Parts: sequence; C-alpha cells; structure tokens
Amino acid sequence: MYRQMMEDIDIVMQMDPAARSRFEVWLTYAGLHAVWLYRIAHRLYVNQWYTWARAISQFARLLTGIEIHPGAVIGKGLFIDHGMGVVIGETTVIGDYVVLYQGVTLGGTGKEKGKRHPTIGNHVLIATGAKVLGSLTVGDYAKIGAGSVVLRSVPANSTVVGIPARVVVLDGRRVDELDQTNLPDPFSDQIKLMQDRIEHLERRLARLESEQSADTCGEGHAGVYSSL
Repeated sequence: MYRQMMEDIDIVMQMDPAARSRFEVWLTYAGLHAVWLYRIAHRLYVNQWYTWARAISQFARLLTGIEIHPGAVIGKGLFIDHGMGVVIGETTVIGDYVVLYQGVTLGGTGKEKGKRHPTIGNHVLIATGAKVLGSLTVGDYAKIGAGSVVLRSVPANSTVVGIPARVVVLDGRRVDELDQTNLPDPFSDQIKLMQDRIEHLERRLARLESEQSADTCGEGHAGVYSSL
C-alpha cells in the first residue's frame, strides 16, 4: 500500500507542473485523497460491506468534492486534477494512467440495470466539465474536450469535442483530411436530410401557389368574356 501511494504521488509530480514537493502533494491534493479513500471503500465493497463502503465514499465526497462510487473499477495512476465536482458511477471501469479534470462526470443515462456507465481505456484525458454518459467505451489514448457530452463510443487515438461529441482528430490527422465514409455522422446526416426535405416542400408549395394563381386569373377572364 505504501509503495502504491508513493507511485500515486510520483504520477502527480510528473503530471502537474504546479506540484513543488511530494509533501505538498501528499498534504494538499484532493484528487489524491479521493483515490486513496476510494481504494479503502472499494475493498469493503468487494467484500460486501456495502454500507461502510458508501459511508467512506460519502465522507470522501464531503472532504474532497469528488464522488467515486465504491463499486467502480479503477486502474493504477489515475490523476484527478482540480477535482471538484468529479462524479464516477458504480459500473464505471477506468484503465491505467487516466487524467480527469474538474467537473467530469462518468455517469449513466437513466435507470437502466447492469453495466450502465462508461469504460475508459488507458492513457485517456478527459477535460474540464466533460460528461461521458452510458455504457460506452473510450479507446486508449483518446482525448475528450472541455464541456463535451459523449453519448457514443470514442475510437482509440482520437480527439472528440462538442455536444454531442464528435471526432475531430483521429490517429493524429484532422477528420476533414480523412475519408468521411469511415466516420459516419448520423446527426449531420439527419440535418442534411431535413434541409433537403424542407427545400423540396418549399419548391412544391411555390409551384402550387403559382398554379392556383394562374387558375384564379383564368376564371376571372372567363367571367368577363361571358358577360360580354
């Protein structure tokens, strides 16, 4: 346990340029404290001491502002930087050397049972305020931009941004440089279909209005001729 704690402190020293000493990290880093308390709670949870496990996780939340459900499975080297507001759900699985910033949510999308939280690969970075929701997978070395809402699985070695999140970089290349058929975007496709449909209906309405106007003019002329 002591060796693991030292490894956690070393990870913080490597990842955070603001960290000046190991003592400072040990004393003041809430993300580190949350992870250490999670490990105690998780061990209790695995051994079916559910109430005590939840009590410790809630104490950690009160102390650090970070809520990690004791049922989550977390690999080594998790770094939670400025972690206030981070929430990690019960069936979340997190790989090794993942970085989370403040306000990140790894949550579910409703009251579904079973695996309902995301699986995060190794060396993933999830930026400030990002929400990763549902039983999806985030591939290794992926990056999720600040404020993004991820509702679909994220490929490895990619960067996603936006609401809902979409791939903007894949394997070091921008998406607009790649073959778009390999990266379907149902959201944009649906908008394009709606735009095409609206244009079709507008043309049809204009044609009907033109025909109606012509018929009206024809009836008016016929009435004049009959009176003569």
